[in-house]
Amino acid sequence: MNEHLKDIFVATGCPSQQQLLDYVQGKLTPEEQHEVEMHLADCELCSEALDGLSAFNDKEKLPALVREMKWDLLKKLHKKYRKSRRPENFNIYIAVIVLAIIFLVLALFWGYHFYTQPK
Repeated sequence: MNEHLKDIFVATGCPSQQQLLDYVQGKLTPEEQHEVEMHLADCELCSEALDGLSAFNDKEKLPALVREMKWDLLKKLHKKYRKSRRPENFNIYIAVIVLAIIFLVLALFWGYHFYTQPK
């Protein structure tokens, strides 16, 4: 994996999520707004994020929607990670273990049955 892309969520020169939300909602000072606009001219990722945020009609609900989308994404990633940790032949391993337990129980039962019978 490209080392530069690996740290996509670390602190960068990009505006914070809150700054982008405030920009869309028109809550920034003129200086802050200018600073964000200067960054948007050079950063394609932030520009696309701003386009996505601007597409929402009800700007006051944006923080809650963004928080909900983050949690949904984290849940999906966690679920995908859990699935990917399972070995490919997981079901075969379970079947072999169950069969071994059944054979062990039968062998113990059979041995006990022959051992306790009168001679």
